[in-house]
Amino acid sequence: MIRIEIISDLVCPWCFIGTRRLDMALAEVRQAFPDLVCRKLWRPFFLNPNTPPEGEPYLPFLEQKFGGPAPVQALFERVRAAGRPYGIDYAFEKIQLRANTLQAHRLIHWAQQQGDATALVERLFSAQFQRGEHVGDPVLLAAIAGECGYPASDAAAYLASTADVDVVRDEERKFRMMGISMVPTFIVEGEQIVVGAEDPLVLAAVIRRFLG
Repeated sequence: MIRIEIISDLVCPWCFIGTRRLDMALAEVRQAFPDLVCRKLWRPFFLNPNTPPEGEPYLPFLEQKFGGPAPVQALFERVRAAGRPYGIDYAFEKIQLRANTLQAHRLIHWAQQQGDATALVERLFSAQFQRGEHVGDPVLLAAIAGECGYPASDAAAYLASTADVDVVRDEERKFRMMGISMVPTFIVEGEQIVVGAEDPLVLAAVIRRFLG
């Protein structure tokens, strides 16, 4: 077994690509180590922690950040081109709101207490970048949890509370204090840090170092 922590934010399109590249890296390693089991641990990061809880208009935010419509559309095209080889079809035109992701990270934290949350994370990335759903909405998040096999009513009750808000914020703060400022970032076996949505072969080489 190998343990990989994935520090990401659900509003980061490169994090979605990074998860697919990690899967390809693991498939590459399994050619030599077919019994390899990877324990993925999803860790929070807030690209824009000042996003209002209700979210904010998506395109205006990006146009202000990147200097207008043309740079934003060029960025979208670069991301679309990067995602296609990994089966990701981005639908940026469907996104109306840039979400505050605290509630989504709380949901992932809650799900991980019960086991592997990878399917939930995949569905949340799809919600954000392929369906244009507002992943800051607790009602939507509870419904997505239900789709992924969790009791939706339990998820809704958890999200309606303040449970683990400070835990998630403290964990995110810890990674910033470690010097992590770019996502995705992968931490392999608590030792080796790989920053960015790296090529699968680069990730595979790092993983092999821990397999003897």
